[in-house]
Amino acid sequence: METVEIVHTPLFRERSRKKDGKQAPELAEEEAAEQSPEEEEYILCRQCHQAITRPAERITIQGAHHHTFANPHGVVFEIGCFKYAQGCGYAGPPSTEFTWFSGYAWRISFCTMCLTHLGWVFIAGSGDSFHGFILDRLIQPQ
Repeated sequence: METVEIVHTPLFRERSRKKDGKQAPELAEEEAAEQSPEEEEYILCRQCHQAITRPAERITIQGAHHHTFANPHGVVFEIGCFKYAQGCGYAGPPSTEFTWFSGYAWRISFCTMCLTHLGWVFIAGSGDSFHGFILDRLIQPQ
């Protein structure tokens, strides 16, 4: 049986609580509308609006932030690379089969709120890691 690791961070607990009878997605939209310009915005899960990461976490891997890859079944993914993501859980053991980034193993990453597959976490032998998120499964600030 496959191991699934769900990481419940303080951000997850804060966003998942009810307030005035509203569920988390409604809260996320309301809170985003109430943000002052000084507050950093979040990148959200498109399915449930759980905060996944921040724009400041965007990184360049192999010369680019944005990559387009196909898996062995021919499914094409457009992914963006991010250093840290607080709203993700991980499934399965690390695998180097069909890795898109040489020297990195991958694990599936998913939203801890709704369990939507968001992409992969890529882990180097040195322990260095980054996330490759499927861009159309995220809501990014303008």
